[in-house]
Amino acid sequence: MWQGLPRRARGYLITGAGVLLLSPDALFVKDTQVEVEVFVFWRALLLGLVLGMVALARYGRGLPGAVRACGPAAVWCPLAFAGSAWGFVAAVRLTAAGNVLVIQNLAPLVAGLLGLLLFGQRLRVQTWLVILLCVLGAGLMAAGEMGQGSPLGMVVALAIPLTIAVNMTVASAQRGVDTTVILPLGCLVMLLPALALGGMQLPPMQDLLRLLLMGLVFLPAAYYLIQTGPRYLSGAEASLVMLLETLVGTLLVWWWVGEVPPPLAFVGGGLILAALLGSGLLDLLRQRRKVADGAPDPQQILDMVDRTPTD
Repeated sequence: MWQGLPRRARGYLITGAGVLLLSPDALFVKDTQVEVEVFVFWRALLLGLVLGMVALARYGRGLPGAVRACGPAAVWCPLAFAGSAWGFVAAVRLTAAGNVLVIQNLAPLVAGLLGLLLFGQRLRVQTWLVILLCVLGAGLMAAGEMGQGSPLGMVVALAIPLTIAVNMTVASAQRGVDTTVILPLGCLVMLLPALALGGMQLPPMQDLLRLLLMGLVFLPAAYYLIQTGPRYLSGAEASLVMLLETLVGTLLVWWWVGEVPPPLAFVGGGLILAALLGSGLLDLLRQRRKVADGAPDPQQILDMVDRTPTD
């Protein structure tokens, strides 16, 4: 069944699964009492250990070569990954989550522009339309919390869509390359400033348990899947799926805290789901129609390219 799915559908499912695992993150950030540098230190340490062991188990002695095969992504993606993590944690602590999410949701637009300007990645009109609809839906969902919190948090949050877009766009430009191997480098880049700021402190037991749960279970699986998504999608499309975090995060707060979302949140969530599902169905029908008319199956061609060994 998996092999029969269109390439883009695989990318949406992989990235979407990662976003679902990442969605409790904002709730955990808000719910812990430790300083930002302490939070980031433990997050980077635990996440880096797990992702480093996964990369070593997969590639063994070939790991350095797998990192070199990532090309420019081996530099830019770790920097962007660390920047988005620092920006997210700091912004959520400084301002309302709604402010952060509205700004973060600009990532697909930024990724689309970066892909076009830097790598010549042209998006279809359908994709631009879906991006605009999803950004609108995410904005409606977060509108209830807009205007609360520190203006400094808004400024810090501006780094989030830019760094997410850089990571996704540069990773997607390395066609057929596994960029998950450079995630441990991103954790190292994240860890060093936390060390310099004195983040190597033992949190209270309750916060430590939450950090262990996220750092050892949820986050490694989430980031591994999200970093895999750009192998099948453009940077803008991979960033687009990240908007699901707004929808799932709102539902988690509703379930966990009992905070009923405003009516606009339901409208925005429905708009996001309708746009993503509608686009996915159109892609599936379009590909099946072309193959039925005798055109070569682009999925089979791309799969053969991915399996072709490179020097």
